[in-house]
Amino acid sequence: MLDVEDLHVYYGEIHALKGISFRVSKGEIVALLGNNGAGKTTTLKTVSGLLAPRHGQVRLDGASLLAIPAHEIVEKGITHVPEGRRIFNRLTVIENLHMGAYTRSDGGIDRDIERVFAVFPRLKERRTQVAGTLSGGEQQMLAIGRALMATPQLLLLDEPSMGLAPVLVEQIFETVQTINAQGVTVLLVEQNAAMALSIAVRGYVLETGQVTLHGRAAELAGNPEVRRAYLGE
Repeated sequence: MLDVEDLHVYYGEIHALKGISFRVSKGEIVALLGNNGAGKTTTLKTVSGLLAPRHGQVRLDGASLLAIPAHEIVEKGITHVPEGRRIFNRLTVIENLHMGAYTRSDGGIDRDIERVFAVFPRLKERRTQVAGTLSGGEQQMLAIGRALMATPQLLLLDEPSMGLAPVLVEQIFETVQTINAQGVTVLLVEQNAAMALSIAVRGYVLETGQVTLHGRAAELAGNPEVRRAYLGE
């Protein structure tokens, strides 16, 4: 489904991604792990068209995504839930969801709003509330719900548990599994390595812009280096 090959990305003269390669197959949850500054967010931004690589390739179902504007990448089936949520604070919940469907012209938008509400009943209760007044957990639900409104094939999730209480973290990750079970492939960036590996099929570990380990999630969870560096053992 998604193929990233020998990707090199720079911020000015800073070499942020140094030739990373990975694959996400249809139906999978794949985790990208690594410390701050490892290149995880840069990877997602490059896949979604927000950054342009100097070298390398990003393909969706065999077709290159390079030089394609970000809004057209959304139309091709990739949506991005950024770190920090980035909801429209002054709009209501329902208005944020409509914004997620801005690339669509079909008649199924209201139906899909109800599907989002089925996944996140709390949002239905808050549908007319201004988004900036929601709790952190509710804002994360809204950010994911807004991305789902574009009916993605591939959902990019950047640190969905950041700043949330443990009980909400569990709820968010259960929801990610539900979304995946409904047919959406997920590429997950997450500092909570234990939680990410518990729901992922496979994972890649990034260090200073390079993939240093990869494998089945269970194998990574049992790897001594991973356990020491990311699982606090």
